[in-house]
Amino acid sequence: MDLHMMMNTLKVVLLTSMLPFAASAAEELTPWYVGGGVGVNNYEPSCDLKTMKTCGKDDPYAWDVFGGYMFNEYFGLELGYRDLGRAEWTDYSNKSHDVGARGASLGLVALIPLANNWSITAEAGAFNYLLSNKKQTSTEYYSDSGVAPYIGAGIGYNFTENLMLQAKYRRYETLNEKQWDTLSMESNYWGLALSYRFGTAAKPVAAKPAPVAPMAPAVPGDADKDGVNDNIDKCPDTPMTHKVDATGCSVYEFVTKMYDLGKVLFDNDSAVIKPGYYADMEILGDHLVKYPAHTVIIEGHASNVGKPDYNMSLSERRAQAVATALMTKYGISASRIKSVGYGVTKPKMAGNTAEAHRVNRRIEAIVTGTEKRVVLR
Repeated sequence: MDLHMMMNTLKVVLLTSMLPFAASAAEELTPWYVGGGVGVNNYEPSCDLKTMKTCGKDDPYAWDVFGGYMFNEYFGLELGYRDLGRAEWTDYSNKSHDVGARGASLGLVALIPLANNWSITAEAGAFNYLLSNKKQTSTEYYSDSGVAPYIGAGIGYNFTENLMLQAKYRRYETLNEKQWDTLSMESNYWGLALSYRFGTAAKPVAAKPAPVAPMAPAVPGDADKDGVNDNIDKCPDTPMTHKVDATGCSVYEFVTKMYDLGKVLFDNDSAVIKPGYYADMEILGDHLVKYPAHTVIIEGHASNVGKPDYNMSLSERRAQAVATALMTKYGISASRIKSVGYGVTKPKMAGNTAEAHRVNRRIEAIVTGTEKRVVLR
């Protein structure tokens, strides 16, 4: 056994010896498995009749590692890396050649369970190989790659639910060197493979004994009559009219309210606030200062005199005049104030009378605020 073969064998032995330590902590068998194998391989023929003088012996030792995924109990997909060993031959120039193939494989696998932990396996797929030739009597070296189909069959035995040993046969076709047209080979492989499937088999659940009815404990009291027993009541003095949570404390909700805080009337064709309305402005400003979370919409309106476009612009100027007064006189942030003009589209009083025109030349302040209040039963 040469050094090259010994190193390859050692790799597989190390891999297979580590498999039992890769168990998953899952509660049942998973679809995933890994493994490795060793065996012997025979290239046939070892060399092309066009170029060979004599064919030497094969170095038959081969190995592979693989991992797979089972779609169900019977079928899966397997990815691996394989080394098929090497073969020696001599050409008509009396040059000695040392040829071998290795590479990745991808194929479908099938497993048919039999009695007493035995099973039959089959596989078919493609081998993406690198074929290398080392001429021993010179420094020449060349290689070529390709894809070869393969099929295989085997028989397996499960030592445990996870660990299975298989005896395998594989047949590889068209392992050819196309660059120089010097090699045309097939391959027969026989070997053993050890695989480990992750997880543990689900164990049957033992029937539980019938529970013994415990003695009824003493019922704790409810001093505040809120429906929550005193032993878990964190708010023992809750009023009976309040709705409570699971710990006996009052439940609150946030309610959004709208307040109509005053109106300002304007002279005809004017956006100037008259002094008589500053008392209404003060009510609005004081409210916004007292409730910093509240916001206000200043709605500007106009009477139905003149052109609609002009009245729309006039109503916007009226709303902006009040908004500016709130910011300058009371220090209300602009982010809390919105001004909008509606022109003549929302009259307070219908008609074309002097009184209708007077009450329609106005702004309205709509304040919105969110308040926290207790939820009653």
